[in-house]
Amino acid sequence: MRLVNHERNAMDLRTTPVHLGLGSRAKPVEGFTWDPEVLQAYSAAVAADGAEGRMVMIFDGDGPGDHWESHPAGDELVVCLSGSVTVTRDVDGVPDRVLLGPGEATINPAGVWHVVDMEGPTSIMAVTATLGTDHRPRTDARPTERVGAPSPEEAP
Repeated sequence: MRLVNHERNAMDLRTTPVHLGLGSRAKPVEGFTWDPEVLQAYSAAVAADGAEGRMVMIFDGDGPGDHWESHPAGDELVVCLSGSVTVTRDVDGVPDRVLLGPGEATINPAGVWHVVDMEGPTSIMAVTATLGTDHRPRTDARPTERVGAPSPEEAP
């Protein structure tokens, strides 16, 4: 995994996310995967951006999300590019659902647990404050009922 300084070629945001950092910098994250070692390397490479750093990535899917997540460092923008997606937030133990169609977006506030369910083949783009991101398996309706602490490798 490495941050590329001046990429001028087309890139696929499904496989190569872009990190938005301090000074209005945009750097493709070459060799990115969800592997814990790569996530740690990414976190170390962008640590100087602190809570202001953002990751931009496209996700394709179909069906219910398998995990809840929370981004304590900042808000997350979720944009539906195609298909249909339901974003469910856990707001003080009450589910808050937002249905998105193509071109529609929602903002997940900092620190609010949320899950994304794709209704049929769907593409979404997320602009995420990755610092301190936490994931929890979707075993219950509420993410806060999980027993045990997440590992430090769990990241964006």
